[in-house]
Amino acid sequence: MGNDILSVGIDIGTSTTQVIFSRIVMENMASFFAVPHISIIDKEVIYKSDIYMTPLVNSYLIDGDKVRDIVAGEFQKAGFTPQDTQTGAVIITGESARKENSALVLEKLSDFAGDFVVSTAGPDLESVIAGKGSGAQSYSEENACVAVNLDIGGGTTNIVVFDEGKVIAKGCADVGGRLLKLEKDYTVTYVSPTAQMISDKHGLSLAVGQKTDDKAITILCDEMVGLVEQMLGIYDKSDMLNSVVTNGSTELVINKPIRAVCFSGGVADCIYKTGFPKLQFGDIGVFLGNSFKKSRLYGDFKLINAKETIRATVVGAGTYTTSISGSTITYSENILPLKNVPVLKLTLDEQTKVFNGDKEFLREKVKWFNSQNDSTKLILGLPGSKNPTYTEIGILADTIGLVMDEVLEKNEPILIVTECDIAKALGQAIRRRFLNKRSIISIDSISVDDGDFVDLGKPLMDGLVIPVVVKTLIFG
Repeated sequence: MGNDILSVGIDIGTSTTQVIFSRIVMENMASFFAVPHISIIDKEVIYKSDIYMTPLVNSYLIDGDKVRDIVAGEFQKAGFTPQDTQTGAVIITGESARKENSALVLEKLSDFAGDFVVSTAGPDLESVIAGKGSGAQSYSEENACVAVNLDIGGGTTNIVVFDEGKVIAKGCADVGGRLLKLEKDYTVTYVSPTAQMISDKHGLSLAVGQKTDDKAITILCDEMVGLVEQMLGIYDKSDMLNSVVTNGSTELVINKPIRAVCFSGGVADCIYKTGFPKLQFGDIGVFLGNSFKKSRLYGDFKLINAKETIRATVVGAGTYTTSISGSTITYSENILPLKNVPVLKLTLDEQTKVFNGDKEFLREKVKWFNSQNDSTKLILGLPGSKNPTYTEIGILADTIGLVMDEVLEKNEPILIVTECDIAKALGQAIRRRFLNKRSIISIDSISVDDGDFVDLGKPLMDGLVIPVVVKTLIFG
């Protein structure tokens, strides 16, 4: 018999803020005599809030008090109190994803989300999250194909490419529906750098306080869509492309032919649906949707009908999967417990590079991950190896130990989670090589993935095992 818990997701983006409640059913999937293993067996979105314009103090700083008012109001409308919710996540994305915003939101929402995951998602991670939420990842996995998700919001288009459900490329462009804002009489009230650059190229004379027209807006949007197509290799790259690639995003490199395309984000509704008044949202979102709809992105590939569009980033949020580590572990007890540590999970191919001593690869991977979120800690997740040799463990320990000691901030621990039973030998090898220079926790028999957050509790059973809570975002 399953146990129900209530999950709340709060998504604060550049343009919009929303709240979603989900009912999650969890069950112990282990046999009667085995260590408990809790799994999600069902989930259902039971309440979706209105979609609000994200309240801002200035161009980038969130108005924390108004966000709190929105969340409080939606709890009341949904008929729930903070005491009813056992889990959840606050996700801050786009231009709103700044460290000062994360701290502010956590403070203002502490009584609603004190124990929840609070994460700022950089452009790469936001791309992956949206691709999962839209259904593009599951389509790619179920149809064994390469599928692209384009999450088109107010300020950016986040791009992720899946091959059989695995991420093979990601990137982001400064292309979105609110890069030009207008009054109903076509008077321009805001021009972004991207819009200004295209305006200058085509002589469109887009300027604050001046009126524009359908023709100029269409040229602007067609050009923006063309730049996204260049990123995906549909057209040759122009000199202008580098100017619209979002700071902090990975270079988008695709080595396999694309079969299917999915659209999510606020502008996606203007692609899948018709009948929106041209300036309904006070911006160019409807025009941009029309430009995508006439593009090769829409016409040349299999079109995936998104499960979610504007709500793709967080459909349900923050559920708990509680596990117990294996007993072959190494840990420094004085640093436990730890909460909400983000996971960097290596694929088998990436792990092979680390086993072979590729310090440069791991160094760049860890630096990239740190640039994508605001935590000073990270857990390195490894698939592990069933029968590694002593030499292989030594090379792995040298590689991980040296890179982590170089990249992590002073006094931060080295945290490793593996699926196979190698954690004790690996942890001890790192400890021997670094003479307790840093605290270390190396545990096994736990499965984690990118985007997860992990709580590590105090040791149990005379120090043989550590309780682990893996908090994962639910999509779809």
